[in-house]
Amino acid sequence: MEENFEGEELDNIVILNDEEGNEVKFEFLDIVELDEEEYVVLLPIDDEGEEDEGEVVILKVEDTEGENSEEESYVSVDDEEVLNQVFEIFKEKFKDEFDFED
Repeated sequence: MEENFEGEELDNIVILNDEEGNEVKFEFLDIVELDEEEYVVLLPIDDEGEEDEGEVVILKVEDTEGENSEEESYVSVDDEEVLNQVFEIFKEKFKDEFDFED
């Protein structure tokens, strides 16, 4: 099942709409490139603005209006191997900033 998210960035906060049209807030952490594709790494934020101590969300970045468009959408990734590769790259980049649990 494909989830399309359209978002707007406010500082490092990204507000996305899920498949039911509900707004979900995330903290933007990074963009990771893998095999000429870009993936965004987001941390869910609850209604009180607190970071969720759980897992990050990794979505694929897709241009919606063609290559020259400023607008992009985020699509869920079903490939577990791709998700693991993106997360490993992210962990390596931020090993000194975050305390990762296995």
